[in-house]
Amino acid sequence: MTPAEDIHMGKPKFAFLLLKEHPYGREMLMQILSEGFIPELIIEEDSEIGDEEREKFLRRIQGHQIAPSIQEQADESGIDVVSVPIHNSAEVMPHLEGMDLDLIVFGGTRIIRGEILDYPSDGVINSHPGLLPDCRGSASPAWSVFHDIPIGSSTHFCDNGIDTGDLLMRREFPVTRGMTYEDLCYHTLVLAGVLMKEALLAYEQGVWDEIRRPQGEAYHPTFRNAPEEILEAVRQKLRDQTYAHYSD
Repeated sequence: MTPAEDIHMGKPKFAFLLLKEHPYGREMLMQILSEGFIPELIIEEDSEIGDEEREKFLRRIQGHQIAPSIQEQADESGIDVVSVPIHNSAEVMPHLEGMDLDLIVFGGTRIIRGEILDYPSDGVINSHPGLLPDCRGSASPAWSVFHDIPIGSSTHFCDNGIDTGDLLMRREFPVTRGMTYEDLCYHTLVLAGVLMKEALLAYEQGVWDEIRRPQGEAYHPTFRNAPEEILEAVRQKLRDQTYAHYSD
């Protein structure tokens, strides 16, 4: 094996960032811990905006079981958890000082830019509940149904854009007739956690250089949160079963 082939071999040292007790991050942490990927540190953002985002996401997946709390999982695995008022460099970097990190993993955060993205030696990665580059931004399952975009999740590197970094993993989810908007939000959440786990397994196996690829151009603009009238149109479209990408 040449030195170039050995560049990413072994489990990475990484920090895990998320909005406090966000269901997205709870699922992702459960998935990666199941394969022995244990963060050196968990940094939660404890903020009013974080609370709003968590409650909004809980409504999106209403009726589905969520993973154990971050604190419960951290206690079981012996991981330290610290809270910051916002995930910016001034608040986060002091906690990372002196840590020789290979990666930072985002498990449901606001948009983060700046010094944090440049700190780990092998990059910052995120899982997005939409197929990139077709569906960047917020409320991906809603906009996917509204615009007849296939539904799925993607794991990608983070840069200073919004969901624009190189891809590692991308997988479509099979949408069947009768599924609700809440079903789609839940299943893309779970798939995002699975893809992060698979991406870390690929890192451990030393194959990131083989699977990393640019996203390419997006046909649609970056989406913002879907207003209520869009969500109602999406729900109606699912009730009428007129979405263009059913698998059955």
